[in-house]
Amino acid sequence: MEKNRLEAFSDGVIAIIITIMVLELKVPHGDSWEVLVDRWPTFLSYILSFLYVGTYWNNHHHLLQASRTVNGSVLWANLHLLFWLSLIPFTSGWMGENHFSRQPTMLYGANLLFSAIAYYIMQITLSRAHGPGNPIALALGRDVKGKVSLVLYCAGITVASRWPNAGFAIFVLISLIWVVPDRRMLAAVARHHEAEQGKPH
Repeated sequence: MEKNRLEAFSDGVIAIIITIMVLELKVPHGDSWEVLVDRWPTFLSYILSFLYVGTYWNNHHHLLQASRTVNGSVLWANLHLLFWLSLIPFTSGWMGENHFSRQPTMLYGANLLFSAIAYYIMQITLSRAHGPGNPIALALGRDVKGKVSLVLYCAGITVASRWPNAGFAIFVLISLIWVVPDRRMLAAVARHHEAEQGKPH
């Protein structure tokens, strides 16, 4: 299977996920600013979730740009990632509707944790599909950023069980860590393009 088909399919699913999140923003009854203020938890959860989904889309794009091919294992790993991302509209909406109460915030954090694990599996699977010494493996290195994020997700879920707002703040912190494009993968993409251009046509 061509990696372009995988990327196009993933882009379509992610676009639908964002669309569902937008549709969950119910129009409030009333024409005053107060009715909008009452909806601030829903808006805040939407903004954070949009940031997360957008970051995954961005990093997913660069990951595939640094690759040459995909196999069956990569396809399943990609579907695994999309499964957890597709749950974000639900967990985000439940958290926002309940004003960041304990259990919805913990479930939202668990959703983010499993999405991160799925993306980690996706990276490893794609790297193995290219063999040792490939650009993806070189770019990831020890992947300290990814592993630290997993620890922070677990910490956020644990903290949210006692102090939901503090747990939510940890999830915001993680999103800010990842919103900056991963320079390692950008460098791998640049090297891949240079290698492709150097091939005889």
